[in-house]
Amino acid sequence: MATAATAMALTATATPADATPLPVPYHGDASQLITVVADSPTATTATFTAWQRTGLLWDQWKAVRGPLTANVGSDGIGQASESVSKTPAGVWTLTEAFGRQANDGTRLPYRQVGDSDWWVSDVHSPLYNTYYHCDPGTCPFNEAAGEDLGKAGPVYDHAVVIDYNRNPAVPGAGSAFFLHISAGRPTAGCVSIPAEDLKAVMAWLDPAQRPVIDIAVN
Repeated sequence: MATAATAMALTATATPADATPLPVPYHGDASQLITVVADSPTATTATFTAWQRTGLLWDQWKAVRGPLTANVGSDGIGQASESVSKTPAGVWTLTEAFGRQANDGTRLPYRQVGDSDWWVSDVHSPLYNTYYHCDPGTCPFNEAAGEDLGKAGPVYDHAVVIDYNRNPAVPGAGSAFFLHISAGRPTAGCVSIPAEDLKAVMAWLDPAQRPVIDIAVN
């Protein structure tokens, strides 16, 4: 039977020389992980790093993009809702992407959007926190409580959907959280990074590797 010392030696041997400890614990099965870590709950910037798993152990990760500074919600990171501009703390899957511009390389399912593409934030609608296509003035929800994705400007040239509060969606718990291009200021709750960094991250993301984003406060 192996001794504790032997087991530790095997673990050390199995860890690649270039593996780097994660800034926050993660024990899920994703092989691609993005960490967004703020210094305080009210901070409006956070450290963004994209990580690739390099082995089977919990600490076998290599940084492939970053660290770099991301903008987060103007009310910081924590419990999201429609009444605050907080970025939702927690681990969330990344399963789809969209943008005003054509797909420039991501393997995630991608939707090019225009002025008739919406993300619904109407808490009274059964479509809450979902994508919907309808011409302005004809939508089956309160358009004032929705986001016209095509009219959002260059920040949505490319974006990844953060799967917070989606299955099921709880009305009022927060909607329309994305990883998108930075405008150089705090967001309404999304995570934003410079365009070239987002382009590289989106090209790296692979749905077969079950990518997730871990948003936390140190």
